Amino acid sequence: YVCSTWGNNHFKTFDGDIYQFPGICEYNFVSDCQDSYKEFSVHIQRALNSNDHPEIQYILITIKDFTVYLRPKLAVVDGRIVKTPYYSSGVLIESNGIYTKVYAKLGLTLMWNHEDALMVELDSKFNNHTCGLCGDYNGIPIYNEFINGDISYNSITYGNLQKIGNPNTKCEDPDETQALPSCNEHRDECETLLTSSAFADCRLRLNLETYIQACMQDKCACKGEEDSFCLCSTISEYSRQCSHAGGRPGEWRTEYFC
Repeated sequence: YVCSTWGNNHFKTFDGDIYQFPGICEYNFVSDCQDSYKEFSVHIQRALNSNDHPEIQYILITIKDFTVYLRPKLAVVDGRIVKTPYYSSGVLIESNGIYTKVYAKLGLTLMWNHEDALMVELDSKFNNHTCGLCGDYNGIPIYNEFINGDISYNSITYGNLQKIGNPNTKCEDPDETQALPSCNEHRDECETLLTSSAFADCRLRLNLETYIQACMQDKCACKGEEDSFCLCSTISEYSRQCSHAGGRPGEWRTEYFC
């Protein structure tokens, strides 16, 4: 029931595919796409921060006729800045220094760390009803997301298709012919990090292999620099997803690590 994005351009669809998409425009993250009248939509604007790491600059949530615009430490509802916790029309917004959470009665929960990581949980009544970077939520990985009839998409083509046409902003689509480099190194190191005793309660709750692959991509992209963004974002995501699935990750951060 969970779709997320984090770290070095990683996305995980509701159906469990993990892919990388480096676009820095405004995108449809997830919308209800079955009927002409959308029950909800979540758009994200991505950009590179001062360290050249991808981050979410703002999130625009529409629930029926109600709009919520989120920036780090700022919530705007129907054009008005609001104090949190805020409740109206079946939508609750909570915020602390680290996360903003939005709960909508229609069956949507959103959690954002004000930086790179966003998680959306959707009620199963939206199965097979969604579109966007989160996929179609039909329970079948890859089907319809990256294969449409006889055509197969790579993740960059797929991501570019989710762009929101915004006449006031100029942003370049990432080049679809430049496949992201694959990475076969660092497996042992990533496996050691993600199977440490702190994550003993997570092993049976999540698909470990997908996070190992994401961690390997991060290490390759960092080219050996021990940059905490490269190293920590996928482990942080694994920890968040484990908690979300009912697990109890132990204390894995130390004074010297993340």
